[in-house]
Amino acid sequence: MQRVTVSMALIVVSAGAVLVTDGQSQTAAAPQNVYKIHDRRLGRVFTPVQPPVNSKGGRHVAFVTSKGAKFVVYVDGQPGDEYDLIVTGPIFSPNGKRVAYGAAKGGKHVVVVDGKAGPEYDSIRIRSLLFGPDFKRPAGAAPGGRMAYEAKKGNKWLVVVDGKAGPEYDTILMLSLTFSPDGRRVGYAAKKGNKYLVVVDGKPGAEYDMIGLRTPIFSSEGKHVAYAAKKGNKWFVVVDGKGGPEYNSIGEGNLIFSPDGKRPAGHVPGGRVAYDAGKGNKRVVVVDGREGPEHDEILNATLVFSPDGKRLAYVAKQDKKYVVVMDPPLPKAARLRQGYAGQAGEAGGRVGPEYDLIHKGNPIFSSDSKRVAYVAQKGTKCLVVLDGQPQPEYDDITQGSLVFSPDSKRVAYGAKKGTGWFVVVDGRTHPGYDGIAGGSPIFNSDGKHVAYAAKKGNKWLVIVDGKGGPEYNGIGERTLIFSPHGKRPQNVPSARVAYSARKGWRWLVVVDGRPGAEHTWIAKGSLRFSADGNRVAYAARRGGKYVVVVDGQPGSEYDGMISGGPSFNSDGTVEYLASRRGILYRVKHVPVSK
Repeated sequence: MQRVTVSMALIVVSAGAVLVTDGQSQTAAAPQNVYKIHDRRLGRVFTPVQPPVNSKGGRHVAFVTSKGAKFVVYVDGQPGDEYDLIVTGPIFSPNGKRVAYGAAKGGKHVVVVDGKAGPEYDSIRIRSLLFGPDFKRPAGAAPGGRMAYEAKKGNKWLVVVDGKAGPEYDTILMLSLTFSPDGRRVGYAAKKGNKYLVVVDGKPGAEYDMIGLRTPIFSSEGKHVAYAAKKGNKWFVVVDGKGGPEYNSIGEGNLIFSPDGKRPAGHVPGGRVAYDAGKGNKRVVVVDGREGPEHDEILNATLVFSPDGKRLAYVAKQDKKYVVVMDPPLPKAARLRQGYAGQAGEAGGRVGPEYDLIHKGNPIFSSDSKRVAYVAQKGTKCLVVLDGQPQPEYDDITQGSLVFSPDSKRVAYGAKKGTGWFVVVDGRTHPGYDGIAGGSPIFNSDGKHVAYAAKKGNKWLVIVDGKGGPEYNGIGERTLIFSPHGKRPQNVPSARVAYSARKGWRWLVVVDGRPGAEHTWIAKGSLRFSADGNRVAYAARRGGKYVVVVDGQPGSEYDGMISGGPSFNSDGTVEYLASRRGILYRVKHVPVSK
């Protein structure tokens, strides 16, 4: 596949920096009187000893810098305490409101959360700091997710959650510490003597000879927990404390809960669980304790539940051929009620046709869970299998291009035949081009519109609903976006589209087919619409300066910017961090009506 590669460096505070606050602020004139631009002065810039870390959306930044023989973490210009070493982090919580890092002082280690040091330990495990997902916190609690990490005390290890130490063990298994998706529960695997166990919410479970890697896992609503365990020479999966059938092995990366925690009629309430297991020299998929058909191999990390949790698909190898197996093994009455009678009787679901290869990242479900598709290879040809039906063969299918529309009614992908590249939408082949860009095609939020970037000769253009836009020397890779669905002012399209493009050696942003001002380059990942889809913003470089452009209006110039921004706030303002003459600012574009 031919594709456009855009060389755009992440924008960081001029060469990366750390700050000292001085609390001043200033206001710049709004361009064309559309916005007032407020930039609040946060602090001075110093050279960091490691790359800066920014929160999602670029609203906050943390740096580590040296101060003589000591090290200091600065967060949004506010310095923390001095330490002998910063041993891990800093990291931000998912909502960006909290920050944590591990530090050493006087031979002891502490974790600093939101500027406050926790208890001292002999060691903090590197990269063990973990913020849980956001959830509604009790009154008086710190905003954002819970915080956990692994610490050593003497010759024992323990997990600290929200500053409270858990039970001590000989070790905590690496990569086992996890929060439930709702952020309320925490689990991990530990070793005690020559036995292993899983600890959930501080309570130890039964002891085993081994616990599987990257387990335990929680169901989507956090009520159920599962992990792989070994006893003697047999492996099995434990769900809510109850062990399942025994096998020779449990496949790593293939233990999953259904997305919504629902079970079909006839099953007890709670999350569905599936995994692949070794049975003699064969592999089987087990769903809710029931085995599916035997295969020579189950491909790692291919098990996937449909969004409603009622269906399951995976890729298996049988007699040197690959198949997609659809629908989990259920009791016959439950399968009939769901309309999935299957072809394999009580032992399994529907086995698809054999192919020489099933492409990586497949199969995929539609959002309504009723449709499934995947890319397969047959000899030298590639094809999409949609709802069990093979589609036309091509010389190649663009990797990662297969996509359902959000309403599940439409499907599209990129394909090659001979020397020409095509986009196939709803089974119809659109005109051929010389290349299809990565990240294409895309649907808008209601599925009524489709767009993709394509190469025509030595030019690139964006095609929306079959109509080509202006031609350019390049289209920014994966910058093509549709606006979210929302009410539009008069004469504004219901489905807006934007992307960055190269004209000669200059870059610009095209919105609804209209090119904006030219720049040296457009910051990668900065182009975005507001939540209502009526506004658009991006960061750009002009010569040696950086600006944020909102609705075509450039803001003040700065020497550098923090990556991740700009971000739209719920009050209509646009926010980001930028530096000028060695000072960091928090910048906001405020509509004149605010």
